Order: sequence, then structure tokens, then C-alpha cells
Amino acid sequence: MSPRPRKASDDEVFGAAMRVMSRVGPADLTLGAIAKEAGLTAGALVQRFGSKQQLLRAMSSQFAGSAGEVFAQLRRAHPSPLAALRDYARCHAHLAESPDALARNLAYLQIDLTDPVLYQGLLSYAKGTRAQLVVLVRAAMAAGELTRQVRPSRLARLIEVTVNGSMMTWAIYRQGTAARWMLADLDAVLAPYKKCKVQSAKC
Repeated sequence: MSPRPRKASDDEVFGAAMRVMSRVGPADLTLGAIAKEAGLTAGALVQRFGSKQQLLRAMSSQFAGSAGEVFAQLRRAHPSPLAALRDYARCHAHLAESPDALARNLAYLQIDLTDPVLYQGLLSYAKGTRAQLVVLVRAAMAAGELTRQVRPSRLARLIEVTVNGSMMTWAIYRQGTAARWMLADLDAVLAPYKKCKVQSAKC
């Protein structure tokens, strides 16, 4: 009697997909590779999702609203709102652990921008991130870490632009690590509004 096939939750499948995506670009991403990572058969994934594109769409929908939990974890790790902001940048830098890693992530971003379903997931996550940045800026103002002469929504947008743009410029200059480069840029943007120095812990 053959053993029953292993079952896995969608979260486990999505986790396996993300691990594979961290190693290979879109052209080499297959249901077979994801199934192997998850300890399943490719047929099981076909039966559940239908195709690689449908799996990616399901994964996008799952994570579209997850920005709040990501920032909640940062807040739990850091009593200081500014420290949480800096670790947001540090965590974002994981997308650029190397120029090759950033190139892979940009290739997936291109797909997100052109597939209408994936784009909606990307947009939802971006809006959630912007909203959470506003919350952190307001918390930093209330904690006396940032001056009151700040428009939270404007500074949140500037932080978002700085973190994403800094990651791209690091890929060109490649001086030090992406995390250090991005934190330096973020600190430069925050400097005019800061009322104290805040040290950041690791993610």
C-alpha cells in the first residue's frame, strides 16, 4: 500500500515558492521546482492552482494585505518608532543582498506590473506600506523623535521613495552593502526632522 501523499497549506506552498524565487528568475521558476521545495508533486500543485501564473496570483492576493502585520512586527521589536523605520529600510534591503538578487526581484516586479491581477496585489501592498509609514511617522512625532513641523503623509511618501530609489542607486554604485547604503540615505532624509539619535537593531 503506497503512502498517502503529503498535504501542505497554501502558506507552506507560498513559502516554498518564495524560497525558489529567491534563487531563480521567472524563466526558471516552475511548478515542479516549487513542488519539490514544498515536498509535494507537481501534479498536486496543478490540481490546486492550475498553473504557475495562477499560483503567483493566489500568492499575491494572500500577501496584498500583509503590510500591517509586517510593520506590527517591527513595532513589537522596537519601542522607538524611528528605529522601526530604519529597520523597515534594513529589511527592504534584503531584496538587494547582491546585484544578481536585485536583478531577479526586478524581473518579478516586471511581471507584477504587467499582469493585472498581480498588479492589484502589488498596489494594495504599496498602499498598505504607505499607510503604515504614516503611522510610524506620527508615532515618532508623538514620542518626541521627530519635530512637530512635519506633514506625516508627505514624509511617509518621501521615505518610501528614498528606500526604493536608494536600492536602485546602490545597484549602480555598489559601495558597501545595500543595507548600509539605504540606511545612510534614509538617515539623510530624516536628519532635518529628527530631535534625537536612534540606533537600529537587526531585523
